[in-house]
Amino acid sequence: MYRQDVMTLPLAQTQQSTGPVRVLVVDDSAFMRKSLTTMLEEGKQIQVVGVARNGEEAIQQVQQLKPDVVTMDVEMPGMTGLQALQQIMSRFPVPVIMVSSITVEGAQETLQALEWGAVDFVPKQLDGVSSKITEIQKQLVSKVLAARYAGAKLKQMPIAGSVRPAAMPAKALSSRSVTVTRGSKLIAIGCSTGGPQALFEIIPTIPADFPAGIVIVQHMPKSFTKPFAERLNNLCALDVREAVEGDEVKPGCVLVAPGGMQFRIVKKSITSSVVKLSPNLENHPHAPSVDIMLKSVAALYGERTIGVILTGMGHDGLEGMKAIKAAKGRTVAQDEASSVVYGMPKAVVEAGCAEKVVSLSKVVGEIMNMV
Repeated sequence: MYRQDVMTLPLAQTQQSTGPVRVLVVDDSAFMRKSLTTMLEEGKQIQVVGVARNGEEAIQQVQQLKPDVVTMDVEMPGMTGLQALQQIMSRFPVPVIMVSSITVEGAQETLQALEWGAVDFVPKQLDGVSSKITEIQKQLVSKVLAARYAGAKLKQMPIAGSVRPAAMPAKALSSRSVTVTRGSKLIAIGCSTGGPQALFEIIPTIPADFPAGIVIVQHMPKSFTKPFAERLNNLCALDVREAVEGDEVKPGCVLVAPGGMQFRIVKKSITSSVVKLSPNLENHPHAPSVDIMLKSVAALYGERTIGVILTGMGHDGLEGMKAIKAAKGRTVAQDEASSVVYGMPKAVVEAGCAEKVVSLSKVVGEIMNMV
């Protein structure tokens, strides 16, 4: 079962000496506005300073109230959440968390929102059992707290950003480097909050003749990972797809772990390895889990493993990076300045498991140097 990172950030990160996180709730449903407000204000860390019924009201309220964080419904009559997000990010950037349905259509819209500057999303699913609603509340609160910390890193985006520019052509590797190293290594990437934006930025810069396979675990629900892989594939020279049982790991192919399953790489023959999917029998907090994926890669590829941890809450990936280090593989962590949330990379860095700590813009360069 999918579960996003749930954590309480240190006081210094969540409260900038100004008291509770000030939140604007935007939703066309009075029930949802009330429900979200109640969820957010149950503790003392968050204060809902305003509500809005549509995109137009949201823009006005952001300008007047200057909230620390906005929760934004995706689907609203009139100006939609996506349209309001464009205006907000181009005029007065503020961390926005999208409240999305978990349908395929909802996934497409949410992924678009993440490309346009939203920092995260939560599922709009409050008609289930109380335990599920409690879990959503935990996600919502933790993400709002993390979003405030991310606020200082937001950049003003031009309204033209609504049409994503084509990725810069990836520079091909030399024929010699491809011949010498082809198929010898595997790049294993783990990320969570802020991960989609990071992957949209770095994966399209990898050339089609890249000599190693790539596998990715991004914390997402099962209805999101296939549209996410398809969206990423449209930007890349590489073949990007959601992994299925038995998929072969090979150069030129990026395999994205499907949501709701545990994802491992196992040996098929002397010269090949494949994807192994299984239910979350370990009852791990995350399915897929970065740790489980990285440990399987370290066990199979050993010193030929290159582990990469990008932005995200929590510490999923720490044990996996320890395994890669123990196997004498290479390790890279995104730095704090370029991370939306410096949780997963921080855990790896503080444990001494990051050989390189670099900004997002330099991650691919480091990988190229290690292949």
